[in-house]
Amino acid sequence: MQAMGPVEVAAALPWSALIAAIEEVAVDETAVSPDRTLHSIPVPDDEADATLLLKPAWTVGGVIVVKVVSVHPDNGARDLPMINAGVLMFDATTGVLIGACDGNELTARRTAAASAVAAKRLARENARHLLVVGTGALAPRALQAHAHVRGFERISVWGRRPAAVTALIDEVSSTVDADVRAVDDLDAAVASADVITCATGSTEPLVKGELLRPGTHVDLVGAFNAAMRESDDAAIARSSVWVDTVDDALLAGDLAQPIAGGVFTADDIRGDLRSLVSGPPSARTNDQEITVFKSVGTALEDLAAARLVFD
Repeated sequence: MQAMGPVEVAAALPWSALIAAIEEVAVDETAVSPDRTLHSIPVPDDEADATLLLKPAWTVGGVIVVKVVSVHPDNGARDLPMINAGVLMFDATTGVLIGACDGNELTARRTAAASAVAAKRLARENARHLLVVGTGALAPRALQAHAHVRGFERISVWGRRPAAVTALIDEVSSTVDADVRAVDDLDAAVASADVITCATGSTEPLVKGELLRPGTHVDLVGAFNAAMRESDDAAIARSSVWVDTVDDALLAGDLAQPIAGGVFTADDIRGDLRSLVSGPPSARTNDQEITVFKSVGTALEDLAAARLVFD
């Protein structure tokens, strides 16, 4: 049995290969991803409940991948990641365990890569200003993945903790060919950005739709349940909305709350990741269109990444 830590996982998942792997699995008719299993787990000391997710995927005659994820919303106060995960891979024909690997790095990188897959088709070709909202483990990967598919000249980073913003900038500045700077005024940054990627655990909207310029692409990857959201109703109502998977995306507050408020419907979703990848190189109707990609993560992305790790 192979065992891979975060360093080995990162080395096995360069952006070009990972983006291509996700594009491949998105249109693979033999790849199967059943519904995730989700459990709420109480945490003592009046903290927010934790969530345990089990996410399987497989290809017939190929491999079975199962990711086990724990989500502890208050871990930021402990200087620990909110999400912790591990991934198991089995031979789909014999059931033999092939290996286990760190799931945090795999999750962050495959989530960021899926956003880049969408941005290749939804962000304007001439997008030059990226805004990164959040400073968690996913944020630097999202920054790097977006920068891999668009030639940004300016990258702004906003977060609630200045020290975390500084640390993120120090981590990524040498890895991208852009001017990476902190911003204090989130609303002003939203109003000037060409692409916005949000990777937070927020339960209150951070991106205000009234501020979005025509042609902006918004990437929402943090919220995964009905109580969490990173955008307000106006951002969704003004946008052409795409998702990674429809059923799971409808459970997240970015869509569930506007639907409950009557400003959006499930029928308004333009398509999923599979239809994006199988469609034309650009899914935009024009350069003035505001687009949103709402991602909650699919086990098919884990499958694509795990196959690279254990290849």
